Amino acid sequence: MIARILAAGLVLAGMAMTSWAQDKLVLGLQESGTVQWEIEAIRQLGLDTEHGVDLEIRPLADSRAGQIALQAGAVDVILSDFTWVSAQRAAGSVFTMVPHSLAVGGLIVPADSAIETVTDLEGKVIGVAGGPVDKSWVVLQAYYVALTGGSLSEAAEARFGAPPLINELLGAGGIEAGLNFWHWNARAKAEGMREVISVAGMFQGLGLSEPPPLLGWTFSEDLAAEKGEALTRFLDASFAAKAALLADDEVWDGLAAIMGAADDPALFAQLRDDYRLGIVTGYDPDDTRLAELAFALLAEFGGPDVVGAQTELAPGTFWGGYSK
Repeated sequence: MIARILAAGLVLAGMAMTSWAQDKLVLGLQESGTVQWEIEAIRQLGLDTEHGVDLEIRPLADSRAGQIALQAGAVDVILSDFTWVSAQRAAGSVFTMVPHSLAVGGLIVPADSAIETVTDLEGKVIGVAGGPVDKSWVVLQAYYVALTGGSLSEAAEARFGAPPLINELLGAGGIEAGLNFWHWNARAKAEGMREVISVAGMFQGLGLSEPPPLLGWTFSEDLAAEKGEALTRFLDASFAAKAALLADDEVWDGLAAIMGAADDPALFAQLRDDYRLGIVTGYDPDDTRLAELAFALLAEFGGPDVVGAQTELAPGTFWGGYSK
């Protein structure tokens, strides 16, 4: 009798282990990306255990590496932007996404700069993180058109470079304004620089009532069909971490080292506060209006190099199998 009970217990344990192994999700994430802060919060708060999800993190060099890994089936989930997902769907792929962050960059200048508004950029040298197809640069140009009717690329000189170079040039006086990613702007602000306007503010000036969800957890519909429960549990853990990061200062204390701000209270506070501005607090897959407006704007001012061949957001870009 005891032998049968033990045998049954071993079978049940084996079934549980098999189920757990099947539920593992492989996330391909940029090793130095701020997404690691949320993943660390999930671990420190025990949200992976609480929600019953087994996560394997595979470090990636950059976002393009993530897209390649996802297309090759080497990872289950990555972070990517909605224009890439839409372009992939328009080309016949079945990738989809759930919003992760609203965080965007902004236009930043030295504290004593005479630049007070975007209209003051005429005749100035602007450092732009990324390249000519960077979405923030496209939005800034669209905003300049809305304010002046003119072309910013003709009115000012744009110099493109990596984010740390933009900050370095701005601090050394090599450029008069910088358009950088949010976390690099946070570092600049902690050193005394001033933000003229955020990209979120530009979007608002262009008619969007709230920042659109540009970045999201991206996966295939095939993965959602195969590991739907695990995916839902992961998304629940992700939103739980977001809620904690938004409301609880103590959660951040355990993240200072990974933020690179363990010995810099001013930088720590700036990164924390700016991160919070981009936290997604809910998700309704039927409400894609803001994303559609943003996509149309990027298509108009950025063209195929930014959004692909389509001028409208592809149906199914945002996954209908989850809501929060």
